[in-house]
Amino acid sequence: MSTAPNVTIIPAKVQTAESRSKYHQLRVAAYCRVSTAQEEQQNSYQVQIAYYTDLINRKKEWTLAGIFADEGISGTQTKKRTEFNRMIRMCRNKKIDLVITKSISRFARNTVDCLEYVRQLKDLGIGVIFEKENINTLTMTSEFMIALYGSFAQAESESISKNVSWGKEKAYREGKVQFQYKYLLGYKKGEDGKPEIVPEEAETVRLIYTLFLDGYSMSRIKKLLENKGILTSQGKKVWNESLIRSILKNEKYAGDALLQKTFTSDCITHKIVKNHGERPMYLVTDHHEPIIDRDTYNRVQQELARRSSKRKISDKTTTEQGKYSSKYALTELLICGKCGTPYRRTTWTSRGKKLIVWRCISRLEHGKRYCPDSPTIKEEQLHKAIIRAINNYYSCGNDVEKILKANISNVLECHGQEEIAAIEKRLKEIDKARSDLISLIATGGCDEDKLDSEFEKLYEEEQSLSERLAMLKSKNQTSAETQAKLDKIIDMIEHEKFELETFDNVLIRKLIECVKVLSKTEILVIFKGGYEVRTEIE
Repeated sequence: MSTAPNVTIIPAKVQTAESRSKYHQLRVAAYCRVSTAQEEQQNSYQVQIAYYTDLINRKKEWTLAGIFADEGISGTQTKKRTEFNRMIRMCRNKKIDLVITKSISRFARNTVDCLEYVRQLKDLGIGVIFEKENINTLTMTSEFMIALYGSFAQAESESISKNVSWGKEKAYREGKVQFQYKYLLGYKKGEDGKPEIVPEEAETVRLIYTLFLDGYSMSRIKKLLENKGILTSQGKKVWNESLIRSILKNEKYAGDALLQKTFTSDCITHKIVKNHGERPMYLVTDHHEPIIDRDTYNRVQQELARRSSKRKISDKTTTEQGKYSSKYALTELLICGKCGTPYRRTTWTSRGKKLIVWRCISRLEHGKRYCPDSPTIKEEQLHKAIIRAINNYYSCGNDVEKILKANISNVLECHGQEEIAAIEKRLKEIDKARSDLISLIATGGCDEDKLDSEFEKLYEEEQSLSERLAMLKSKNQTSAETQAKLDKIIDMIEHEKFELETFDNVLIRKLIECVKVLSKTEILVIFKGGYEVRTEIE
């Protein structure tokens, strides 16, 4: 008869911080953090280090494993807190047995991060003591309290973020502008706190604007700047196209400042996104001395919009977006008079000899299917015909002068001289009406509540009219600048003899709006301003 075996159960030994303390001292690390790097916070930072050093050294069962402190860093994310991350690595390497910190908000202002790291350390047998909340994670059976306090800390961060955002918007409304001079080519902070022009860098900015209006592409401008050895705002020799584009689009070079172009979408991740209308923007005009005159800046914005709005002209293109070509001016200007499709520069090779011609793209890709009559034009003959048209254009000075003067009149009429006069008249009437109301108050024969209402109406109307008047006068100033430039052109036409001898891509872009191929022997050159010249191809 078999007997049951005698089994003695030996309880498992759980190696925790408490059990380890019976055999050797606990290696205790302290974590502290201050929210800013200002002087008063620096004192707090030093005090915390001294406090934890004394606290750990006073306990016989504890030995100091290190003081980990991050200063001047947000607590909403752990990835930027280098000392915090170093402490976690030492915990994983079994070099720390216990972590002590002032509060959950110091450990992490993000509930998810707080719970995640507490769980990781607990799995390693490492406890975290939060002094303010009186919590030891090893002795707790529930994460509820940690989650609760973590939520409070996160809510506090979100509240602070909202207050900061509100403060920024208030500053924007008051027209207070902050500049990132490190990334702003052409300006430095002046003694009065406003932007001061740096002459050498300003010349680089003007060069970029000039080259762009001369028809250069972003890649050509980039190569030219690098070949000249011109440095970026950060002192780098290598430029990139996005940097050049941002300089061309930056309203600060025209003396303005557009505020809140970006905003922080989440106070936890600190993700910065472009403002596409989610938040209001604030435009401060004439804030500082411009490097680029307003007329040039506006023409650059129009050209940027024109290039970005180009659509494909070839069926072989995979995307609908067209590509701007800066190498040959006629790529942008020469079109077929039969079907309206642009012409393309093509090289023919026959018996080792090369001949450069321009052909309708529709004819090139589809033969005579859609455009059976478009002619092929030799480039040399085409250039000569365009030069002849330009010289004819300048020889007809009287006609050109009439067109320019008509354009001046149209520009000035567009900016509402009559409306300016009407607003100024109404503002005088409002001022008189206010004086009459004050006289009524002096006599005492009126209802004060009714008078308050009348004063409020007059004030609101006056504010609205004043804003409208300021805008109209600003536009009128721009038109006056335009008039001065057109007058200068007229004076040049009247007193200077102009004759072009060689084909110049830059000049062609500046003068000509479009060139239509009418036949194999005739083209129509349409100049900017609407003047047209027919000329023969010989």
